[in-house]
Amino acid sequence: MAFIEPNPVQATEKAGGKGTVTIVHLLAEKELDGKCGMFSKVIIPPCCSLGVHEHHGNTETYHILSGTALYNDNGREVTLHAGATTFCADGEKHGIENASKTEDLVFMALIINK
Repeated sequence: MAFIEPNPVQATEKAGGKGTVTIVHLLAEKELDGKCGMFSKVIIPPCCSLGVHEHHGNTETYHILSGTALYNDNGREVTLHAGATTFCADGEKHGIENASKTEDLVFMALIINK
């Protein structure tokens, strides 16, 4: 058994998004073992976003922990709240924006390699 120290990094205008987001990598490359590209907690402050991007050779799942999100699913926008889960398949596009002006959007992100 191992206890892993979270590794937070700041990303500005990630995937063409707005502002600076925090990505807390919960597992490193060694633990992901090539099967996953990322397992992280993502924190998006008010008025910030991850831009719309396309996945190639992998899929990505978001699970909303807190806050309100405006999620772009291949050009279709939907509002998400805590407890919602999304799935972006290989070859599809998605993006996510904090819809609140006062509270952070916090979610888990999992990228699974094909």
